[in-house]
Amino acid sequence: MAGGRERGARPQRPWSVYRANTFELSNEMIGLALAGNSQDPDEPVLEFSVACTELVTPALDRKPNSFVAASCTTPPQAFWTKHAQTEVIEGTSNPIFLSSVAFFQESNINQQTQVKLAVYDVKDRSQGTMYMLGSALFPVKELLQDKNHRLLLELRSAENERVGNISVVAWQMEEKRDQRTPVAHLPDTINGRTVLPVDESLTESMGVRTKYASLCKDTLLHSVFGGTMSRMYRFPTTDGNHLRVLEQMAESVLSLNIPRQFVKLLLEEDAVRVCELEELGELSPCWENLRRQIVSQYQTIILTYQETLTDLTDYRGPSFKASNLKAERKLEFMPTNLHVQRMRVQDELGFDHTYDVITIGAPAAHCQGFKNSGLRKLIQKFEEAKKHSALSSSQSIVYIPQDIVRAKEIIAHINTLKTQVSYYAERLSRAAKERSANGLERTLAILADKTRQLVTVCDCKLLSSAIQALNAARPEYIASKASPSADSEQVVLRNDQDTLLAKWSGRNSRSSLHADWHEEEWEKVWLNVDKSLECIIQRVDKLLQKERRPSDGSQDSTHSDLQAGVSKKGNERTRAFWINPGSIPQEPPSPPPSPSLPSSSSLAALSSACPEQDTYGSPSTEEAYPGEWSEALYPLLTTLTECVAMMSDKAKKSMVFLLMQDSAPTIAMDLSLQYRRDVVFCQTLTALICGFIIKLRNCLRDDGFLRQLYTIGLLAQFESLLSTYGEELAMLEDMSVGIMDLRNVTFKVTQATGSSAPDMLPVITGNRDGFNVRIPLPGTMFDALPREIQNGMLLRVQPVLFNVGINEQQTLAEKFGDTSLQEIINLESLARLNSYYEQFKEVLPEDCLPRSRSQTCLPELLRFLGQNVHARKNKNVDILWQAAEICRRLNGVRFTSCKSAKDRTAMSVTLEQCLILQHEHGMAPQVFTQALDCMRSIGTREGVIQKNLSGLLPVRDFRLDPSLLYSLPLLALSPNLLVVWIFLSVAYFLAKLRCS
Repeated sequence: MAGGRERGARPQRPWSVYRANTFELSNEMIGLALAGNSQDPDEPVLEFSVACTELVTPALDRKPNSFVAASCTTPPQAFWTKHAQTEVIEGTSNPIFLSSVAFFQESNINQQTQVKLAVYDVKDRSQGTMYMLGSALFPVKELLQDKNHRLLLELRSAENERVGNISVVAWQMEEKRDQRTPVAHLPDTINGRTVLPVDESLTESMGVRTKYASLCKDTLLHSVFGGTMSRMYRFPTTDGNHLRVLEQMAESVLSLNIPRQFVKLLLEEDAVRVCELEELGELSPCWENLRRQIVSQYQTIILTYQETLTDLTDYRGPSFKASNLKAERKLEFMPTNLHVQRMRVQDELGFDHTYDVITIGAPAAHCQGFKNSGLRKLIQKFEEAKKHSALSSSQSIVYIPQDIVRAKEIIAHINTLKTQVSYYAERLSRAAKERSANGLERTLAILADKTRQLVTVCDCKLLSSAIQALNAARPEYIASKASPSADSEQVVLRNDQDTLLAKWSGRNSRSSLHADWHEEEWEKVWLNVDKSLECIIQRVDKLLQKERRPSDGSQDSTHSDLQAGVSKKGNERTRAFWINPGSIPQEPPSPPPSPSLPSSSSLAALSSACPEQDTYGSPSTEEAYPGEWSEALYPLLTTLTECVAMMSDKAKKSMVFLLMQDSAPTIAMDLSLQYRRDVVFCQTLTALICGFIIKLRNCLRDDGFLRQLYTIGLLAQFESLLSTYGEELAMLEDMSVGIMDLRNVTFKVTQATGSSAPDMLPVITGNRDGFNVRIPLPGTMFDALPREIQNGMLLRVQPVLFNVGINEQQTLAEKFGDTSLQEIINLESLARLNSYYEQFKEVLPEDCLPRSRSQTCLPELLRFLGQNVHARKNKNVDILWQAAEICRRLNGVRFTSCKSAKDRTAMSVTLEQCLILQHEHGMAPQVFTQALDCMRSIGTREGVIQKNLSGLLPVRDFRLDPSLLYSLPLLALSPNLLVVWIFLSVAYFLAKLRCS
């Protein structure tokens, strides 16, 4: 306890900083040694490797299959806590284990901590039969005080018989280029004095250290990820050194946070759609019945979203969804087993290299099932049903898909531009009130630009035809009686009580849908907006001329440009047809039109501002007075705002009616399909946001990556291991659509408003036509970004998906089934990947990309990948390896998934890690198999299995339990043990029930 008080009063430095004249380290120095490295929170406070010699088994004709389990206890604790274990090494009495035993800062060990090393012999791995050969104890203080930090201990069995030896070698913290071997091999003395090397990290700048971001302690990552598990390994290299490998895995709070935000946005979007339908006004009975049906369908789906949002809000479980909850309706928007898998390698030069992979269960609508196939086929069926309904419908107006997309874009543009026009009109009024000439000029330029953009959006044939169709749907409208006749083409619009009929005689083409008199009526609406803007420009010009007259005021070029910029139709027709926004005439006015102004004040303003009624033609002798500008502009701005509102309202309603006509025949199928697509997309989006955040944080100091990010976007490479057989085929269909929908996602990096964890969480905005994710960064991180990203540039995403089935079901698919979907997906992704690289070559230099020891250049890798994709080879995993390497070489983000992100994902991730260690860091080839087995047997991926098997195990307090690690998987594999376990469990619960 005294040591704890001393540590609180002094800076915490690693023990390698101190020098001593004797071999004995003081209690203070040992305490500081176990305090860890404050600059690198992922650095273990104590790490040692173990090796056994001369192990003896009762059966002398058999060599042991051994592993070491480490337990510890710290007084006054009176029990042992299992802490870690090594991999199993088979068939040798002298095993050297690659996995090391590491104690991290949260372990809270001190010099009194006792460590027990128990050596087990696994007699049959498949059956899970094992027994303890022997064990040995040592205190932490003894290991640190040894001059070589090395202990050789005897292993004693339960009968106190010697069964072999175990050696413990502590590793130095912050090893550099000259300290690549265990501390036991370092020189003991220099000039008769014992020397512990000085930690060079104390001289490094914090700016360099921030290149590596800790999952546990980094401000940004800690707010997004949690429940971090860590494992340490020491792998020999080809040149006789060692690689220090830190393997980590963490879950993300975004697994729950993002679905909550996403469902809320969907709920708001569908509620807005219902409001838009309600605001269409009075329709004839046939159209009214159709609207009621559509609204009813939307209200049903809105109730479903509300229930889902309530369930997600009330959920209090772990922040990951276990595989046995895939089909849970309340959690269907959450991704399954979403984790970040990290490998941090410190090479022989002392530099850290970080490799991250996001692992996720295949994004799919498990709750809705796969009997009717997945999204790809469902979308095809929906499109066929829509075509069939269009052919069999009594409506002669059939909108092509491009029209529907254009209609949605027009609605979005109208909503945005209408708000901006109102905003800048208010700013112009404020500038006039303040008599700010510069403010008036700048604001007027922006207002004119936004208004003309709005007029341009509303000046299109699609909008004219939609307005005509909406007018035809009014109860009082009978076009056949009111419309003028034409020789070649005549509009015959009937609005019978029991039929939906809108037929145009003449040519059966889109151009024949527009009657001239309707075009003129709609043209008058947007011409009024143009004319209102022109009057404001002229009035501002006169006010500024009057203001500048005492100083030889001349015609301002800005206003000349604004006047010259009136749209071409406004120039051709200087006459404005004023229409009262409250009452739109049903019949065309006979020329010359009699103006119907929005208000009497607007009429007076028009008469004083328009050129033909100009009262400012000669210099005025009146003195300027406060409020003159505001009084002169207010009625004109009011007129403009009213005309813009009238035009926007009419245009938006017509587009809503167009969408209603298009969706009416297949509304039930449409909403059902959209719901499934929402579920899949939400799971995919959550994984993408996790990958974007961790990639951005890791590359915050990488100028090349940041330049690539805002220039051509982020490459997101998804690796799938699903088979193309049975349900997994439908899952692959869902997944492929969800990943392609990510093309509608953009990112925007902002500065966080605070330093708390909720302030660092991403925020989603937008709708199904496009979502934007805002990523808040702390101020120091935000300042490190290039100016383009700081200014709010939207960052795009280029997703690609490569799938290769690897299980036994894929064997059936290749022999008796169909693998065409896998081939199509891989071909599509290959084309997109090639396109992304071509964009990179056009605009960016090669030095933006990370360095690699590989002798194969990127074009060659892409060529090899293309050859493998086009080759018809069963289970061609070369596709996955080459796509993964290309992704890393292109600064991309990696995602790996199978059905549940457990077994197949673990095999892929661990194999990828070992391949990276061998190809990029020179790991010795002879230990490749042992390293792979080591990561698969006791690595962090086993934590995913344990979390899924243990169900309600609190992940935040998770610690690896060696007995659980071996007993549960083997229990599941052994039918005999499973029966015994079930029998004993039932007996236990019956006894407990009887006692209670």
